[in-house]
Amino acid sequence: MKISGIAYPLLALMILLSSCNKGEQINISGTYQGERKDYLKFNRIEVDRSVFIDSARISKSGKFRFKTTNNVPEFYTIGFGSSELVTIIAYPGDNISLAFEGKKLHDKYQVTGSKESEDLRMLDLKLGETLASLDSLTKKYNALPESAEYDSERAKYEEAYMSVVEEQRMHNIKYIIEHLKSFSSIKALYQRLNENAYVLYRPTDAQYLKLVSDTLNKYYPRSKQAMSLAQNLETEINNMRMNSLTALAAEVEGTDMDMELTSIEGKRIKLSSFRNKSYVLLTFWSAGSKECIANNIQLKEFYKRYRSRGFEIYQVNLDPDEEAWKQAVRFDELPWVNVREDDPENPVNAIKFNVTELPANYLLNKQGEIIGKNLFGRSLQIKLNQLFD
Repeated sequence: MKISGIAYPLLALMILLSSCNKGEQINISGTYQGERKDYLKFNRIEVDRSVFIDSARISKSGKFRFKTTNNVPEFYTIGFGSSELVTIIAYPGDNISLAFEGKKLHDKYQVTGSKESEDLRMLDLKLGETLASLDSLTKKYNALPESAEYDSERAKYEEAYMSVVEEQRMHNIKYIIEHLKSFSSIKALYQRLNENAYVLYRPTDAQYLKLVSDTLNKYYPRSKQAMSLAQNLETEINNMRMNSLTALAAEVEGTDMDMELTSIEGKRIKLSSFRNKSYVLLTFWSAGSKECIANNIQLKEFYKRYRSRGFEIYQVNLDPDEEAWKQAVRFDELPWVNVREDDPENPVNAIKFNVTELPANYLLNKQGEIIGKNLFGRSLQIKLNQLFD
């Protein structure tokens, strides 16, 4: 696992032609005690790219210095490249001092003259501790034998893992609420547990993006970072509407979420029979749909990977021809629970779940609550990563 900073991809490297009559001067100086004595690079982060400002050679005594001007708070990076750097926040008029004492820049450093830059350092330290704990739990979990007698111990590790994840999430939420006017709250919004999972991973966490966006745009209306948050807000809220339990519940309000259908083996199986045991992907399909067949092929990969860790698929077929359904299941060797609507001409369960096109799916947690809708391909992979990895 890697500690990620703010999730801004580097699209280009540009030379900034600064003008002394605009903005206020920012002074950054420091010492470096590591082995490298070449040039440090000083960049400004501009939402979707890192803009080169200056470089400074480290003196024989380990000292370096940078100057720039700006009229709004900005994120800056100082480092030897894209992999070894630290992030600071500088306000107009700041005099910031950095002391790098470790072999790597981010291993051990101190910052003075910028409370928010110190907050960034502390946020990374906290996340680093969390990632170390998660890594330790993962190794212990993976070391357990596959035997069913260790299921209870595996469950304990899973519970401990999610407890650590939730503790980190609540830490970031608390920080955001207490630092709404601070640009460091952006870092707390976008920290990641891994490449696919944000610390604030729940759909309802988009509300904190709105809080930060509204506050920063009020106090710093000229900031590109604040404007970017406002632009990103609509996308995040749309995602929240698509995936939140509230939106889904509105579609099936007042109905019984359970179903009991006949499997390909001729047994009646309840959807609720997996409650408190597994996460369940409830999926609706037709053997005559190429999209459904392609989706099933990908589902087989996910099922193989996560089945032993508490993932089940309850797949409901809507074909009028029962034999065509059975042949498709056997031909494609679909290993999960395969059931069929009792009366495909009146698919009461598909209607109950507001299925309008195929394939369609709902992801249910172990309590049978909907936590995702129509997750396919990469979107489903990311969600399963969040749940199991």
